Amino acid sequence: MTANPLVCVGAILGGFGVKGELRIKSFCAEPAAIGDYSPLTTEDGSQSFDLRIIGPIKGGFNGRIKGVQFKDQADALKGTSLWVPREVLPNLPDDEFYHSDLTGLDVYDTGGEKLGKVLAVFDHGAGDYLEIKTHLTKNNALLPFTKEAVPTVDLATGRIIVDPPEGVFN
Repeated sequence: MTANPLVCVGAILGGFGVKGELRIKSFCAEPAAIGDYSPLTTEDGSQSFDLRIIGPIKGGFNGRIKGVQFKDQADALKGTSLWVPREVLPNLPDDEFYHSDLTGLDVYDTGGEKLGKVLAVFDHGAGDYLEIKTHLTKNNALLPFTKEAVPTVDLATGRIIVDPPEGVFN
């Protein structure tokens, strides 16, 4: 199992003020830590950003990127995802995972039947959900990423074992 070599740690929400400052949304467990991972890149690596966090603002952080001096330059970066190499991120405890490590894992039930593959991980504020591409239903399944519903995550073999609540795969 090869994890994605890049991890998305944040996004540029747009300009902040008139002097090229930016609104930054952090996806880090410690939100202010996004500034510690500079330089950040786009997912394809075509752009690199030397980010300096200035301070917290409503909904994120106020930041500066070297070379961005005007509001129109900052606004042009709106929607840009900010990525870092996986190896620069800290190691996590055994029961925590980076979303990028879960994407692509095969999904099996407790009886050993393959149910599908993890397409994405979402956090809508009430906890993480796994989006699973499955052959059992026409639509993708959304499974809460809890210890009860996902008792085993085995990154070494590239699979997870699930005990889904009733109706998730119907």
